[in-house]
This record gives sequence, structure tokens and C-alpha cells, in this order.
Amino acid sequence: MDNQRQLVGASLAIRDVEIEIECAARSDAKVLITGESGVGKEVVARMVHERSHRRQGPLVTINCAGLPDSLLESELFGHVRGSFTDAYRDKRGWLEQAQGGTIFMDEVGEMSLRMQALLLRFLENGEIQRVGSDRAHASVDVRVISATNRDLVARITDKAFREDLYYRLNVVHITIPPLRQRREDIPVLLTHFMRAFSTQHHVDPPSLLGETIASLTAYDWPGNVRELKNVIERLVIRTRNGVVMPADLPREISGAWPQAAVMVRSTSQKPKSDVLFERMSIARESFWSVVYEPFMSRDLTRQDVRAIITRGLAQTRGSYKSLVQLFNLQPQDYKRFLSFLRKYECHMPFQQFRSLPLRLENASEERLVG
Repeated sequence: MDNQRQLVGASLAIRDVEIEIECAARSDAKVLITGESGVGKEVVARMVHERSHRRQGPLVTINCAGLPDSLLESELFGHVRGSFTDAYRDKRGWLEQAQGGTIFMDEVGEMSLRMQALLLRFLENGEIQRVGSDRAHASVDVRVISATNRDLVARITDKAFREDLYYRLNVVHITIPPLRQRREDIPVLLTHFMRAFSTQHHVDPPSLLGETIASLTAYDWPGNVRELKNVIERLVIRTRNGVVMPADLPREISGAWPQAAVMVRSTSQKPKSDVLFERMSIARESFWSVVYEPFMSRDLTRQDVRAIITRGLAQTRGSYKSLVQLFNLQPQDYKRFLSFLRKYECHMPFQQFRSLPLRLENASEERLVG
């Protein structure tokens, strides 16, 4: 699977997904796509749209995990002039922009209960009420495709997801298996991405030794197809002699990790947040590469980031400045780090982690963090 809106693979699992896509494309029924981060949920959503009778209409994509509630509501439903600071004019929301087409709501499981209620109201009557308005603005004809890497049934049990919304969204259910469960697709994907990136970067496709292919196939690919795609692009760019040796592979694939990081690799039973925390605290990787980049590419949710920050603050006793050091950031990254956490609602109150009075040297930190 890649951004060219096609499925790449030879497994029966991929063929089953193809069949489900064809079935979904023949109707206007709502579609729920589930699977781990990086398996290609957005690609499947695009294929459903482009094979449907709505293909001439727009496809609008929303990352529900990447926006705080207030902004998500405004972007989804639009707003009227004067409804909040900087609302200088009326604005159409994404639902109105998707009129006659499809709206793809990625990571819908990260929506707050309040946003879930607003979405449910729209699904029931198709009416748009812009932020700041006291009445419905318009009715729209939009197909809704949603996706999540969460177990929504478990979220319902935990009272974190509305059961009525789940049944509204889950009319056609397409599940995409992780790459480690369909390893026969890996050699096909390797060939596909090698050709694609060689063409993109105007270089000759490198060759893969049998041992290299074996290492790539044996790796579990926790980031799934997106991770494999990124690795292949890096190999295409960096290979100079035309042959990819096992030593050219990233350390987590080749097995050439330092001893301090061995425990980080053997973490299939650990929560994702624990694995990432150990990559920073033990393997000494940077927050920007381990957490920030995957979050911005939708491989991590806000709950994942909050769990990582919570564990870090517990270790630093609430000190964000010590957290910057723990996460292998430069001192000058402090304000950028806090700004990121605040923007995406991942900032955790530091007071609950402190059992002793704050020292004078933390006074400046209190003004920024408290």
C-alpha cells in the first residue's frame, strides 16, 4: 500500500481487503477501517472513494487526533464571524467542503465525548451547525469513512467512546492486518518501493542481498508499511555501491543494537508508550525522532504522548526541565517542547508529581509550566 492509491501484496489477507473495498464502493454505507498505525488505512479510504459513484466529488481528510477539541469543531462544522477571537469572517467547515463527496475521519477513536456527540448529531440528520450559530446552517450529502487503530469496543467498555456512535460508523467494517501477519507481502513491497523511490530520486535501483531480504522479512515492522516505506527510501538515497548489505540496514532491523538497547527491542508485550520511553531513556534517542515525528505522521495518538510525558514526569518529579534532558533534547529546545505539548493538549500538570516544595531554581520553570 502506498500513496498511489493501490494495494501492493500477494497475501490472501490483501486479497480479502480488496474484496471488502469493492463491496464498500458499491454503496454509500458508512465504512469503519481498523488496523494498527501505518498499515494503510488512508489508502483504503481513498480506494473506496475513487471506486464509488462519488469519485468526481471531493475527498476531505481529517486527523481527529491532531487537533484540540475547539479547533476540531470549528474545522469540521465551520464557524460564523465573531464566534471567537480571530473569527473575522464566516468559514465553511470540512463537512461542507466535502459536499457530494467523502469525508475521511482518521483516528476517530481519539475524539472527546463532546465531539462524539456533535458528530452523532450530524450523522442522524445531516445538518451543519456552525460554531457560534444558534441554528442549523445547511444540510449536506457526504459519505463518512472513519478509521482508528483503537479497539473501540474496549473504549466503549471504558466509557471513552459512545456505543451509539460506534454502531452508526460501523456499517461496513474493513480490517487491515499488520505487516508481521502477512510477511509474504514484504518482498513484493520491497520491489515496489525500490522502483518507486529510485524513479523519484533519479538513481538506479539498488540490489538487495539474500541475507538483507531475509533480515527485512524477519523484522516485525511495528510501524507497518509506513515504516518499511521510510526505510526503503532511506536505503535508496544512501546506497552508493548499488548493493544493500545487511550492515546498511537500521540497527533495529540488522540486530546491531548496543547492549543498553537490547531490552527495548524485546518489547512486543509492552505498551507502545513504554517502548518509546525506553528508547529515549535507555537507548538515548531524541524525543523529536521517537515521539514528535511519529505523532505528526499519525503513528501515535495524544493518549500515547500523554502516557510518555506522565511516566517522564514521575521520574523527574514534575520537572519539565529535567524531562528535556531525559528525552535527549538540547536546553534551547525547552520552549519548543512545551509549546508542542500545549498545542496538542499533551501538557500534564506538574504539581501532582512533586512531593517536596519547589526549589528557587525552578521558579522560572513554574512561570512557564504552571
